[in-house]
Amino acid sequence: MDLISSFLVGGLTQAHWWQVVIYTLVMTHITIVAVTVFLHRSQAHRGLDLHPAVMHFFRLWLWMTTGMVTKEWVAIHRKHHAKCEKEGDPHSPMLFGIWKVLFRGADLYRVEAANQETVAKFGHGTPSDWIENNLYAKHSLMGVLIMLAIDIALFGAIGLTVWAVQMAWIPFWAAGVVNGIGHYWGYRNFNSPDTSTNVFPWGFIIGGEELHNNHHAHGTSAKFSTKWFEIDVGWGYISVLRVLGLAKIKKVAPKLKLDPGTRAIDLRTLQGVITHRYEVMARYADIVRQAAREELSKLQSRSDRVRLRRSLIRNEEVLQPEQIAEVDSAIAQHPMLSTLVQMRRELGRLWESSSASSEQLLADLQAWCQRAQKSGISGLEQFAIRLRRYAA
Repeated sequence: MDLISSFLVGGLTQAHWWQVVIYTLVMTHITIVAVTVFLHRSQAHRGLDLHPAVMHFFRLWLWMTTGMVTKEWVAIHRKHHAKCEKEGDPHSPMLFGIWKVLFRGADLYRVEAANQETVAKFGHGTPSDWIENNLYAKHSLMGVLIMLAIDIALFGAIGLTVWAVQMAWIPFWAAGVVNGIGHYWGYRNFNSPDTSTNVFPWGFIIGGEELHNNHHAHGTSAKFSTKWFEIDVGWGYISVLRVLGLAKIKKVAPKLKLDPGTRAIDLRTLQGVITHRYEVMARYADIVRQAAREELSKLQSRSDRVRLRRSLIRNEEVLQPEQIAEVDSAIAQHPMLSTLVQMRRELGRLWESSSASSEQLLADLQAWCQRAQKSGISGLEQFAIRLRRYAA
């Protein structure tokens, strides 16, 4: 009885509480690394290739700590990017509400994972060997039960709590926080056609996934940080693997190049503007934000001012019909805002056009800059000058 009692209290290790905490944090951190490096950056977006031994370690680890099937996860994530903020997006807070995504994100994942059309259409290129088809995918529950047995064996009854934390870690942080808060609250470096945000400038807890707006702007980049003050822990691990010859980087986001002085607008300028279009539109949003602050100051309700400013600076693709109507009503009463919104739409056509030649797009950009510099709007004039400095 003493042996049984001792086992239930401390398992085989008889570890102190702080040792159990450290073990749990290390285990969940490895799971986060497996998700961001293997599932997300390597499998879903092909930003890097991993050595077969590293890739299989991550597959085994995720089987034991999450029970997720690689093909299902990849398919759901790719569909999220393809349908972002629109009907069909598996987990957008714009469609389902922030609280449902935050606390029931795992439920949304399971619903979409059962959609065989999604898995077949978006899950291509994922592992399909014997062990994947006959063990990892076929018996996904077996891995987490083995993990449960290990935790109980190591720590006794408290191992149940350790296992529960492991099982809840990805559903909360990845399915909830990244998919929920990462499309609801935070800052934006890039005005991408969605509501993605950077939750924090440091990516410790979720391995760099906190930099979600950066990722949506450059989806295939293996590196998520873009500013000097941003920290992407996942990229740190990738860099170590690359040095060891265990990873090959395929793509990273292009670095913004600004010529030191203004110059004539040429094809190099055009290519720079198109390449960095989301950064361009983010800087343009700053102009609209300042103009809206001045133009809408007479509105009595502060909440109305804030709501309208947000609608004005957001990409119009993610606005609801009532928000678009509100924006149209506001710009009809404010000529400066009307000019800014109209010229933003015209600027966007540079990269939206699929039929215009490079020469035509260059002529359009030159004409746009000329109009901007003659607009009489100080911020727009300065923006046109900055635009001349972009380079591919």
